[in-house]
Amino acid sequence: MSRTPLIGLVGLAALVSACTPSLGPPPPGGAGPPPRPVMGAAPPFDAGDFAWSQRTGRNLIAGRVTYRIGGVRYTCAGSSVVLTPETPWSARRMTYLYGSGERAALPADEVRARTPGAPPGDAGPYVKRTTCDDADQFAFGGLADGAWYVITIARPVGGAGGTVALMKRVMVRGGRTAPVAL
Repeated sequence: MSRTPLIGLVGLAALVSACTPSLGPPPPGGAGPPPRPVMGAAPPFDAGDFAWSQRTGRNLIAGRVTYRIGGVRYTCAGSSVVLTPETPWSARRMTYLYGSGERAALPADEVRARTPGAPPGDAGPYVKRTTCDDADQFAFGGLADGAWYVITIARPVGGAGGTVALMKRVMVRGGRTAPVAL
């Protein structure tokens, strides 16, 4: 290989690296886990934000609990399944309680312990409820277009182990059925 192409490649690499932003050294103490949200910055509860969810729609959420840890299957049979409309307040609350606004599987006791510090407000009048059947299935119909949080508690089949709180954000639109696996 001749020196001219090699010098050209080195020059090209230097030019590209000059365009790369320098972010400086990493913060002290390493990356670590993300900090818990500061609730002072949480959007306030506003009942008006939930108005969209009260309209009747043509959407359906058809869910099933398929959660497993290793070889242990979990069931939601007989458990309540909650459907909460997404609003700025509920999105922040889910992130606080579950560490995610999209999907989570956490020990139920851990979620309960976080509840007192979650953004205050009463979404109860806007929440829909059903019961998980013996086949670990549930459904919500007549839903308006929008994002919803599906939440339930599952316990290990056979009873060995603790309960798990399962949460998933689901978007429904256009009169369709949204299949959900928790």
